[in-house]
Amino acid sequence: MLSVVRVHLPSDIPIVGCELTPYVLHRRPDKNISTDDVSESAPIDGQFLRYRWYRLQSDKKVAVCSVHPSEQATLQCLGCVKAKIPAFKSYHCTTKCFSDSWQHHRVLHDRAASAMNENGNEEEELFGRYNNNNSASGVINSSSSSSTISTSLTNGLTPLYPAAVTQKTGVETWLEVGRYKSYTPTAEDIGHVLKFECAVVDMETMLPVASPLTVLTSRVIPAPSASPRCLIPVNGVDVMGKLDLDGRVSSGTFTVLSYNILADVYATSETFSYCPSWALSWPYRRQNLLREIVGYRADIICLQEVQSDHFMEFFAPELDKHGYQALYKRKTNELYNGNIQTIDGCATFFRRDRFAHVKKYEVEFNKAAQSLTDPATILTAQKRNAINRLIKDDVALIVVLESKFSTPTVDNPGKRQLVCVANTHINGNQDLKDVKLWQVHTLLKGLEKIAVSADIPMLVCGDFNSVPGSAPHHLLARGKVEPTHPDLAIDPLNLCQPHSKLSHQLPLVSAYSSFAIKGVGIGLDKQRKRLDPTTNEPLFTNCTRDFIGTLDYIFYTADTLTVESLLELLDEESLRKDTALPSPVWSSDHIALLAEFRCKSRPRR
Repeated sequence: MLSVVRVHLPSDIPIVGCELTPYVLHRRPDKNISTDDVSESAPIDGQFLRYRWYRLQSDKKVAVCSVHPSEQATLQCLGCVKAKIPAFKSYHCTTKCFSDSWQHHRVLHDRAASAMNENGNEEEELFGRYNNNNSASGVINSSSSSSTISTSLTNGLTPLYPAAVTQKTGVETWLEVGRYKSYTPTAEDIGHVLKFECAVVDMETMLPVASPLTVLTSRVIPAPSASPRCLIPVNGVDVMGKLDLDGRVSSGTFTVLSYNILADVYATSETFSYCPSWALSWPYRRQNLLREIVGYRADIICLQEVQSDHFMEFFAPELDKHGYQALYKRKTNELYNGNIQTIDGCATFFRRDRFAHVKKYEVEFNKAAQSLTDPATILTAQKRNAINRLIKDDVALIVVLESKFSTPTVDNPGKRQLVCVANTHINGNQDLKDVKLWQVHTLLKGLEKIAVSADIPMLVCGDFNSVPGSAPHHLLARGKVEPTHPDLAIDPLNLCQPHSKLSHQLPLVSAYSSFAIKGVGIGLDKQRKRLDPTTNEPLFTNCTRDFIGTLDYIFYTADTLTVESLLELLDEESLRKDTALPSPVWSSDHIALLAEFRCKSRPRR
């Protein structure tokens, strides 16, 4: 006889848009325990497992704080209500929450105001009280007659999620909402408890053979959403760029995204204890990451820390639906001793309507390390230890693409427009500065060979695990490393000898330095304040409780490409006060970088 042993959810906090898939453990007639599905189409001894999802209708719907979704709301911004801003964005758990998040929240008001008619009195009535520098002090004064805070909700900090949800003794009304094992909560579920039911059903009678096992969730919360990041023009045009339906500001340009998405194997509660467990769960993060990535509408996407299983089962098929072709290079596994399917790597995607795949190169730094020694040579213990220092499983993926949108010019009639895109993740061990430098140097030497043979624009993207001013950064941005650089002090393998070899001929420039060196325009001054004035790089692309700094870059060959616009940088205020990454809003510990490029017209040779 088939029987259900246990049913539980990976997380009891359901989020709108994030699929819930329960863990169902059952005992088969042969006494074996299994988690495999037993469907009506493939029953065992005339029995199968039936699944149902229900929404509790009889309980009072609870409003959820838009800033802290794990807290019940006690305040509502009436300005949002009058402006018809979605209700779930108007709730806050305390007056302090509302005050602290005002700079972020007021963006909703500003956008609503700009969409209204030009009636100044009406706009002042809705927003005028808070659109001033002293707004925060007024926000928390809920007793003021002109306050825009509603206190009709229950006051106090009542936790939204009890430790365990139990069956009520009174009459309950459960509305069926799903008949599959998995269920994706909708906006209608917000504030309600869900129930999953699993029953063993007899094929002949179609009735349960025993009482079904059930599990209740906490109340459904809306998916936290970040304010959209705009494209900021850096070409001197004094307008604010916005992504159009094709993901471009101009049809003659293309956009490139680079993003370390934080592999699930690294997203542990031990490492990121400050992030709610539900926000660290992969079912939540994958949907949030996908929503963010698709929203950028980039023509070329370079992702790092993409697990093999997640690439095959999620990112490749999901981005295929949005018109992207996928290429992938998994890290090698000479050091890794876990599940081979969870090894991460670099994934590059490109829009099929904008580019065609020409060629792919895979760089395995382990092979490059082994090639330093003559295979016929018998290695000494010292030499073997030295080579092992370089074996770190890191990789790079190089893709040559042909554009489908380029227009023949007078200078180059009929010439194919190719672009070479390198996507890499350099080793993260901060004690291995020489290894980092060697990996970057190895990659650049490979790109030089491609440049000589093809003479095409190049992009070098990724997580270089190297801060601005470090030796790898100098090599990329300046084309060489000075012999006196402090990073060269650690070189047990003499990889950096002679120092003169630490150079390359590619005219690489960091895309985000354009904020500092190009023209004027709306938003540029604000972005310049988010740059390090000594290096012209972002103040940070990685933000955790233990580290904040820049590790990610998009470099381009300045003789063949020009930067048209850049995705605005985040500041610490944008991440909300006292918040590190990952968070419920941003699902990686890195931030995405995106640049819009135009190919320069070059005369025939």
